[in-house]
Amino acid sequence: MHSLPSTTLSRYFALAMSDQSVLDVLASHGVTCLLSSHGQVPLSSLENQSICILFSANWCRPCRTFIPQLAQLYETVNAAGEHPLEILFVSLDHDENAFHEHFRCMPWLAVPFDASLRGRLNKHYRVHRIPSLIPLTSEEMPGHDELIGLIEDYGAEAFPFTKKRLEELKILDVSRREGGNLEHLFAGEGRDYLFLSDGGAGRLSVSHLIGKTIGLYFGASWSPPCSDFTQQLMEAYAELKAATRDQCFEVIFISTDGNKEEFDAYTSSMPWPFIPYEDESRKDLCRIFDIRRIPALIIIGQDGKTASREGREMVSEYGAMGFPFTAERRREIEEALRKEGEKLGREVKDARHEHVLKPGMAKAYVCDLCKRGGRFWALSCEDCNYDLHPTCLKLI
Repeated sequence: MHSLPSTTLSRYFALAMSDQSVLDVLASHGVTCLLSSHGQVPLSSLENQSICILFSANWCRPCRTFIPQLAQLYETVNAAGEHPLEILFVSLDHDENAFHEHFRCMPWLAVPFDASLRGRLNKHYRVHRIPSLIPLTSEEMPGHDELIGLIEDYGAEAFPFTKKRLEELKILDVSRREGGNLEHLFAGEGRDYLFLSDGGAGRLSVSHLIGKTIGLYFGASWSPPCSDFTQQLMEAYAELKAATRDQCFEVIFISTDGNKEEFDAYTSSMPWPFIPYEDESRKDLCRIFDIRRIPALIIIGQDGKTASREGREMVSEYGAMGFPFTAERRREIEEALRKEGEKLGREVKDARHEHVLKPGMAKAYVCDLCKRGGRFWALSCEDCNYDLHPTCLKLI
C-alpha cells in the first residue's frame, strides 16, 4: 500500500462529507456526467444509491493488485441485486493516459480526470494512502487498513463494509476454527473431498478425517524452509502411518503458491491430501488460522478443534515421537528426557572404549558402535569425537 505525501499519517476514518455530498462537489466543478466503459453516465443517476469512492493510481502496485479483487466483489454484489453498489474512481495518476490505462480494467464509474477536483476530494476525505475505498454511509466503518484487508480476505462477503459486518465475519471464522465440524472447515463449494497426489485423480472424503489428529500444513514450493520441513514431516508421517496403520494421523496441505504449475509440481510428491489450487478455501484457511509465516503446521485434535499452533516446532524437534504434537506432549517428552539424563549420571565408562564418556543432548548424531542415527541423549568422548547410543552402552 502506498502512502501519499502528508505532514501526518493520521488514522483513517471517513463517513459522509459533513457539509456537501460528493455529488454536490462534482457538480460545483462542472461535472455533469461520469465515465463508464460504455460511455457517459449522468451524475443525477447516482442519487439514492450506495456509493463508495475509490482513490487509486496506475503507478501503485498495491492498487493494481487490489482492483481485480474489488472488481470481483462489485460484480458479485450487483449480480445479487439486493443492495446495488456503485463505485466512483478518483485517479491519483500523474497524467490522463495513465488514468485511462488504469480505468480500462474497472467495471464501475470514474470521475473525469481533473487535477483540481481530485485534489479537493483527496483533501476532503483525508486520503493518505492508496488504494483507499471510502463508503459514503452514516454507519460506523472499519479503519482504512482494516477495510482494505476485509475485502482482500472476505471478498463479496465483506459487503456492506461496516464494523458490524466485520464482527459477524470474525465470529463465523471462530465458529469454523473451533466448531469441530470438519466438513464445514475443509469442504468447498460442491466438494466434500480432498485431492491426492496421483495426478489429481485420487480423492479422500472429508468424512474419513473424523476422529483423527490432523496437521494443517501451510507452505509453498518457493520457500527453502518449507522444502526442509516437508522432508521432516514426510519422515514423521511415514513412521506414524506404519505404526498405526493409518488410524490416528493425517496431514492436509494448504498451499500459498501463486502459480499452479509450481503447486502441481510440489504436491505431486506429497503422500498426504491437499486442498485444490483453484479452491478459495485455501485463502480462507490461511485467514481463519491467522497464518503469518510459512511453514506452519496447525494441529487439529480428534474433537475437530484446534489443539496446537506449534506443530512445526514439535515435528522439527521430536519427529514422530512428538505425536500428537501438543504442549502436553512436549511436557511429557521433556520430563522423560530429564529422567533419562538423571539415570545416565555425569560420566560413564564403556567396556569397549578407552576414554570416559559424558552424556549430552544432540539434535542428530551417528552412533560409532551400531552406525545408526540417534537424537537427544548421546554419550560422547571429548578426546576422540566418539558418540554412543545410551542403549549401546556396555558398562565395565
